[in-house]
Amino acid sequence: MNDAQERLLDEILATRPLVAILRGITPDEVAPVVDALVAAGFRLIEIPLNSPEPWTSIERAAARCPAGVLVGAGTVLEPADAARLAERRTPLLVTPNTDPEVIAAGRAHDLVPLIGCMTPSEALAAARAGARGLKLFPAARLGTGYFRDIRAILPPRIPVLAVGGIERANMAEWHAAGIDGFGFGGNLYRPGRSADEVGRVARQLVAEWDRLQGEGGA
Repeated sequence: MNDAQERLLDEILATRPLVAILRGITPDEVAPVVDALVAAGFRLIEIPLNSPEPWTSIERAAARCPAGVLVGAGTVLEPADAARLAERRTPLLVTPNTDPEVIAAGRAHDLVPLIGCMTPSEALAAARAGARGLKLFPAARLGTGYFRDIRAILPPRIPVLAVGGIERANMAEWHAAGIDGFGFGGNLYRPGRSADEVGRVARQLVAEWDRLQGEGGA
């Protein structure tokens, strides 16, 4: 990442670390859904590579988003995909697992690796390899008690986002446990859901995050 992107990422992670995961989106859906997410306040948008025509959707999302929004790919499993992201100037690289080769490729191409992990070993390996953030997955099944147990051994400089089964109803519990941010999948977007409905849910999630942050600072 260049210095401007690094500052932007730091600002997003410090203020609104919420990732919209658009698994299954088609290129034709991208424009209205992305518009709805940006209008609601989302600034991190992930299109998983197991979606239909994902690279076309990523290109369209990047072209649609303003400068203050970071776009990229999720379910990145191959190091070669880092080069494809770099070519499209879409810096977000999100994985479901901890693969040091994928992380190294992301860092080599100045991307933002948000790396999936579950165990302390995976989390520490991801941090050592250069992860910019950790994605605790599947968060809801693991629970906040599990997160509290492993948080003490994680590097404090790396933000941890809860992903998997996260929705408005359980954000407060995770926030109280000390999580740094969230990723929202099927609760926010699923194939066939209208852009208006995505926007409605997105506004609720952003409002809940802002409420929790306000309470935390009170």
